[in-house]
Amino acid sequence: MESVLKKIHSLAIQVIFRVLNGHQRPKASEVLSCHLRQRNLPYWTSYFLPYRDVENDQFAMSHFNWEVDGTNYHILRTGCFPYIKYHCSKAPRTNLTLEDNFFKVVKGINLGIPCFLYGISAIFLIKAKEIVKTAHGDIVIYFLIQEDKSAMF
Repeated sequence: MESVLKKIHSLAIQVIFRVLNGHQRPKASEVLSCHLRQRNLPYWTSYFLPYRDVENDQFAMSHFNWEVDGTNYHILRTGCFPYIKYHCSKAPRTNLTLEDNFFKVVKGINLGIPCFLYGISAIFLIKAKEIVKTAHGDIVIYFLIQEDKSAMF
């Protein structure tokens, strides 16, 4: 319990410091694009992005196409407080409207409770991190396991 309180205290101090210093946060979409570029457009990646570090410009987007430097990705995205979870797979552009709407309905029906529990459990399960360089400064993203950067699956 004490370690949880220390983490919460540390997060609160970081947020207050950023607000007082007028730190402009990058958009979540910028971090997404920068991460994919930094990884040399991998086949896939899956990471957690802290809400506190970004402007959430992809709110309510659950399954969508995202193009970076001519390469298309299918993005599965969900809010799992205190993180935004991204799963990115290189794939041809397709219409993902049906899947996107399906995920939105499922999240609405279950009131987001499973996503919230996933985020809280991720605090304790995260084992790796990486720094993503953005125009607004460095952002740390987190992984449940260290990814093999050349893996296809």
